[in-house]
Amino acid sequence: MKKNTDIKKAVRQHLEMEQFFTGGITVKPKTSPAESKQKADKAVAAEAAGELEKIADEVRQCHKCNLGSLRTNAVPGEGNPNARILFVGEGPGADEDAQGRPFVGRAGQLLDKVINAMGLKRSDIFIANIIKCRPPGNRDPRPDEIINCFPYLQRQIEIINPEIIVTLGAPATKTLLNTNKPIGQMRGRFHEYYSGIGRPPIKLMATYHTAYLLRNYSQENRKRVWEDMKQVLAELGLPVPLPGR
Repeated sequence: MKKNTDIKKAVRQHLEMEQFFTGGITVKPKTSPAESKQKADKAVAAEAAGELEKIADEVRQCHKCNLGSLRTNAVPGEGNPNARILFVGEGPGADEDAQGRPFVGRAGQLLDKVINAMGLKRSDIFIANIIKCRPPGNRDPRPDEIINCFPYLQRQIEIINPEIIVTLGAPATKTLLNTNKPIGQMRGRFHEYYSGIGRPPIKLMATYHTAYLLRNYSQENRKRVWEDMKQVLAELGLPVPLPGR
């Protein structure tokens, strides 16, 4: 009996000592740096997704120009809120207007092929346009329409903060870089886009719009776009996939 009492006493003293040195606090397993970073990234992504959805709601209710009364659906943009690459086109077409999603028609299907050829998925990047509603007959956006709509894209860029912006076609390139130079002179090298005062510039690669490739489909034009995308991959430190893989 005394032996059992001594054992219980020793156990109690051990527990009391443990409680004294830990302050009564249960010691939790340590979180690895990788796990901490993963949790932080998820929190940042969730916050960015919420801010982007607020902008999307504003876009869907927007009637700052006459395009708001002509659309079937506004097309705010979609993709990864933490995307390293942001693709920017000029505006929605008929298929995009019908579905409310960017680049879902033939030009969008070709863009998907370009993204996949880069070793990426559509869910890895973000896709948007300089205007969020379809111009009649798919005409180029007018200056007043761009002035009214461009702030939405500017805010999206600030939230996503991509490492690289890829502009598809002349209207998107001219708008973001404030230039009148033709796309043929702008593509093939990096430019700098400034998203705000005091913010570092974002590298911008201009290339041909996939709708242009469909109209002017040639081996040479395909090669030019692929050369542009290889520069984007190299800048991000990503491997360039081999043809056919």
